[in-house]
Amino acid sequence: MVFPEYRPRRLRKNTAFRSLIRETRLDAAQLIYPLFVMPGKGKRLEIASMPGIFRLSVDLLAKEAKDCMALGVNHLLLFGLPEKKDAMGSGAHAKDGIVQRAIRELKNAVPEMMITTDVCLCEYTDHGHCGCLIDGQVDNDSTLEILTKVALSHAQAGADMVAPSDMMDGRVGEIRAALDENNFDQVPVMAYSAKYASAFYGPFREAADCAPQFGDRTSYQMDPANAREALREATLDVDEGADILMVKPAMAYLDIIKTLKDEFDLPIAAYHVSGEYAMIKAAAAKGWIDEERVMAESLLAIKRAGADIIITYYAKDMAKKLGS
Repeated sequence: MVFPEYRPRRLRKNTAFRSLIRETRLDAAQLIYPLFVMPGKGKRLEIASMPGIFRLSVDLLAKEAKDCMALGVNHLLLFGLPEKKDAMGSGAHAKDGIVQRAIRELKNAVPEMMITTDVCLCEYTDHGHCGCLIDGQVDNDSTLEILTKVALSHAQAGADMVAPSDMMDGRVGEIRAALDENNFDQVPVMAYSAKYASAFYGPFREAADCAPQFGDRTSYQMDPANAREALREATLDVDEGADILMVKPAMAYLDIIKTLKDEFDLPIAAYHVSGEYAMIKAAAAKGWIDEERVMAESLLAIKRAGADIIITYYAKDMAKKLGS
């Protein structure tokens, strides 16, 4: 196909033609909206580094869920801020824990809303790490037992799906086995399979109050320089029973999303993380970019790279745009 016989602009000349041949489309039903749940009543506290995103007390969750449903966003990802923390993160699996209460509240008020829960310990440990400490180091195998309790407690409270984000080796298999043994074989596991030790998580750590009190998370989260390692991690999760594979962050790791999409036939999720959201917000506040267009382009790029599911703080805003 050589000019002038082939002219690509013929199919770009108006909106109708551009829509007709569009290869990638966003759908509000494939967006997941993260929520931060906090203790108290009637509390709605905006997160300074994430304008438009709030910590909400349990009693305010139902309204938020109904607002999402009205926009076509029918899936939430819950993160909890507990009343107190300890070295073992025991509040993460308490029957009356913050996330467990949130699940029950949401399922009573908006039963059709799908609820996924973050399974990790960093919000619940007083040291801020994602696992148990032995001699000052995050111990993998002793953490698995606690993570299993957390996932099981979420399922018992009514969660539709659990999402282990800790990056401990073997946690998907342990969680899958515990769910199956306790008659929760229909609860899927969305594994944070390629979760990188990224600098893009800063605003989230403010939102969830989970910054490590010493050191960092490089001993369990992945090196940003590594791509082949993502295949090894994802393969392990597939073998251990994961139902969905996730890449986190999304925008800086589009190549990893595409790699997993090409290699595996499971659904691929991508987390458009807090730092990616905050950068768009900050630049838009300065008048340097068109926030709505950059939001849409960013999410479209994630979808084009191969993500079937996008977890994003822009879920509501994107759904409004799609419905307009």
